[in-house]
Amino acid sequence: MNFQQAVQTCFRKYVEFSGRASRPEYWWFILAYFVSAFVGGFIHEFVYYLVVLAFLLPLLAAGARRLHDVGRSAWFLLLGLIPVIGTLVLLYFMVQPSQPESNEYGPPPAPVPVGA
Repeated sequence: MNFQQAVQTCFRKYVEFSGRASRPEYWWFILAYFVSAFVGGFIHEFVYYLVVLAFLLPLLAAGARRLHDVGRSAWFLLLGLIPVIGTLVLLYFMVQPSQPESNEYGPPPAPVPVGA
């Protein structure tokens, strides 16, 4: 999955908290968020807040699907509310490889063809 496909997929599934998201899908979307927020912050504070607001639900949904991909409940996203330790634990979960077999959250995400 490339950058453009990941961003399109995450915005298309912006309120879909079920299913699974592959590691590249999640991390390309995180990169898109940080770049957009950084650029928006340079343009104007109002633009920055619009970017953050536009990405809020898709980020939560992608995070939930990513946790499902490693076999964890989306409730683990609440660990992000714990300063430092919670963030580190979430980061550890997010960088784990996908479970190759089906789990309670569904089958593994289908690989996207390169030319698609």
